[in-house]
Amino acid sequence: MIELLEQCVRIPSLSGEEEAVAQFLRDQMAARGFERAFIDEAGNAVGIIGNGSRQLVMLGHMDTVGGQVPVRYEEGNLYGRGTVDAKGPLCAFILAAERVGQWLRAGAPTQAGQWQIVVIGATQEEAASSKGAHYAAQHYAPALCIIGEPSGVNGVTLGYKGRLLVEAHFERPARHTAVPEPGVIEHAVQLWNWIDAYARAYNTDKPKAFDQIIPSLRAIRSDTDGLRDWCTVLIGFRLPVEFGPDAMTSEINRWLNDSGIHSGDETANLMYYGAEHAYRASKDTPLARAFVDAIRAAGLRPAFKHKTGTADFNVVGPVWNVPIVAYGPGDSALDHTPDEHVSIAEFNQSVDILEQVIRKLVV
Repeated sequence: MIELLEQCVRIPSLSGEEEAVAQFLRDQMAARGFERAFIDEAGNAVGIIGNGSRQLVMLGHMDTVGGQVPVRYEEGNLYGRGTVDAKGPLCAFILAAERVGQWLRAGAPTQAGQWQIVVIGATQEEAASSKGAHYAAQHYAPALCIIGEPSGVNGVTLGYKGRLLVEAHFERPARHTAVPEPGVIEHAVQLWNWIDAYARAYNTDKPKAFDQIIPSLRAIRSDTDGLRDWCTVLIGFRLPVEFGPDAMTSEINRWLNDSGIHSGDETANLMYYGAEHAYRASKDTPLARAFVDAIRAAGLRPAFKHKTGTADFNVVGPVWNVPIVAYGPGDSALDHTPDEHVSIAEFNQSVDILEQVIRKLVV
C-alpha cells in the first residue's frame, strides 16, 4: 500500500502547482474502481464511489510546502515532503475507499447503497487560500466529513485554531540616524512588542494552548533609497474559538490609532489576510464514536486532540455543520520539517482503521 504514497510524494506539488499530482491521483482512483474520477474547476482531484443520496466526504490536500526531502525508505519509515502533511492521510483515504468499494460491489448490506463516498484531494491548503476546500464547501452537502491531516494512528482531531496574517508597512522620509526619534524599524518593533504583551496578558489564565492567542513574527524587512525609509513586518496569529480574526484586527487597529504614528510624516498601512475562525467539533457523534471503536478494535488507545494549527477543517466545518473529525497517519510535529516521514506500519494500520470506520458508518 505504501507504494501509492511513495509515487505521490515523488511528484512535486507546491501550492498552485498541483496539476501533475492531481492527474496522478485521478488516474489512480479510476484504476482502483472509483466509479467517477475527475479534476474539478478548482484543480481538486475527486473520486466518487456509490450513488446514494447521503455523502461521506473525505477531504485531504495534495499540495505541500517547499523544501526537498529526499524520498527514501529507512528503518520502516518513508521519507519525503508530504508523507505526513498531507499526502499520507489523502492516500490512506483512497486506499480505504478502494477497499470499501470492493466490499460494496461484493454484496454489502442493502442500506450501504444509500451512501456515496467522495474523496477529494484539495488544492492550495498550504497557501492560506484553501482554494480547493472553499470550492468543495459550495459544491457538496455531506452528512459526514473526515479531513485528511496527521493525527497519529490512534488520534482523532476535533478542533483547529483560527488564523490571521497581518502585514504592516511603515514608511517615512529619510532622516539622519542622529535624529532622536523612533524610526520605521522601531515602530515595527513596537507593534510586535505590543502584540506579544497583549497575547501574554490574554493567555494568563488560559493554560491550554488551544485557548490562547499565539502570535509569530514571520518576517521583517527594511531598506532605504536615500529619500524614503521603510520597514515591513509580517505577523501571524493562531487564534482561539473565543477570540476571532475580527477581534484581533480591531485591537491592532486600536493600537495603531493610539500610537500616533499617522500624526507626523510617517505612514503605516496594515493589510490583513488569511483569516479563518477556529472551529471545534463535538466528540459525541456517530463519526467520532466510529473512530473510537475502530481504534480500540485495533488494540490501540483512542486520543482526542485539538490542534494549534489551521486546516481545511476550519473552511468546511462551519459551512457544512455536520459531524466532522480530522484523521490520518503521521506525527504532526514533523509537518514542514526536513525530517518529514511516516511509519509504514502506521500508514497501513490507518488504512485498516479508516476502512472499518467507513463500513460501520454506511450500514
